[in-house]
Amino acid sequence: MTKDLSSALRPAIVLTLLFAALLGLLYPLAMTGLGQTLFPRQANGSLVHDAHGKVIGSTVLGQAFTADRYFQSRPSAAGKGYDGLSSSGSNLGPASQLLVDRVKADIVKRRGEGVAGPLPADLVTASGSGLDPDLSPASALAQAPRIARVRGLTVERLRALVAAQAEDPILGAAHVNLLALNHALDSLSGVVADVRPAVR
Repeated sequence: MTKDLSSALRPAIVLTLLFAALLGLLYPLAMTGLGQTLFPRQANGSLVHDAHGKVIGSTVLGQAFTADRYFQSRPSAAGKGYDGLSSSGSNLGPASQLLVDRVKADIVKRRGEGVAGPLPADLVTASGSGLDPDLSPASALAQAPRIARVRGLTVERLRALVAAQAEDPILGAAHVNLLALNHALDSLSGVVADVRPAVR
């Protein structure tokens, strides 16, 4: 019986160690090496740097832009807003009075910023993760008059900037990455981009 147990345990232990080395060490190292070789920018977080080489954010992780001179983010339900440690939606359903009140407050806020006409949904509703880095082109264009006024630019120039930054994927809706758009906006205005402290 003891001989049968030891003969059964040996292959189990050997296979456990083998697969631990294979799947716990070799596979992650191989995937990390491939990622760094083939997609180094994405593997390192899709980071955006300012003119001085300082990291100002990531194109795959939303952040709150609140200054009038920038295209502003959609609302976020992640913690106090764009908190990576609290990534989630609000889980409020369409019949929730809390959701209705929050959306009404966002509508009043956007109207106070000078957004006229129909409001695009993503200007007043949060994404499922609360960390969406993108806006619809319509939401960016709705903010163009305010930014043109603050920066002394023409609305047409801002429309051209949004069009140049817009991505129209094969699947899904067209979108504009907000960090990339605001970074390009600073370059367009001749500002040395350092968006983090200015927009918080």
